[in-house]
Amino acid sequence: SFGGDLVRMHTNVSYDGPGGSAELFGLYFADAGQHIEHRLFVDHNAPHTKSNVDYRGALQGQDAHAVWIGDVVIRKVAEGIETYESNKNLVLTEGARADSVPNLEIETGEIAGAGHSSTTGRFDDEHLFYLTSRGIDPVEAKRLVVMGFFIDIIRRIGVDDVEERLIAEVERELAASVGAAPAASVEA
Repeated sequence: SFGGDLVRMHTNVSYDGPGGSAELFGLYFADAGQHIEHRLFVDHNAPHTKSNVDYRGALQGQDAHAVWIGDVVIRKVAEGIETYESNKNLVLTEGARADSVPNLEIETGEIAGAGHSSTTGRFDDEHLFYLTSRGIDPVEAKRLVVMGFFIDIIRRIGVDDVEERLIAEVERELAASVGAAPAASVEA
């Protein structure tokens, strides 16, 4: 999600039968005054299914707000499933806020694995200090840290055209906000 004063996205996953697999990747960048909300529902309603949810966001500016709610339900019939959901937020400036709520509802004790995590942290001045002490301009250092935060998830998409478009959009967002000129290319 890039842009829009108010963005609400609802994603629902359920399985047609045993052995299904779903990977949900999300990336968002909230600027001043924007409200971005992602609500996910993964319904493990069949045995031996898998899900992997990984969403990452960066927020900057007064009243930039992101809400992420990830609900995973493991039904009684869904034995042997594996699921993990993760939401990570990088708060770049004062006045930005991220709310993250991962939920697991487990109705059976016969699962292969289930977990969730949520992290929200401020831009780390130690990263900036490390990079600037090695001669990297502070604006470029901030761009590198934010791009590094996103690049792992972008590279997992596995579709070159989509990856390139997302990298270009993150670069545009950073150029507008951090003041860093877009890099010629980003290597994983």
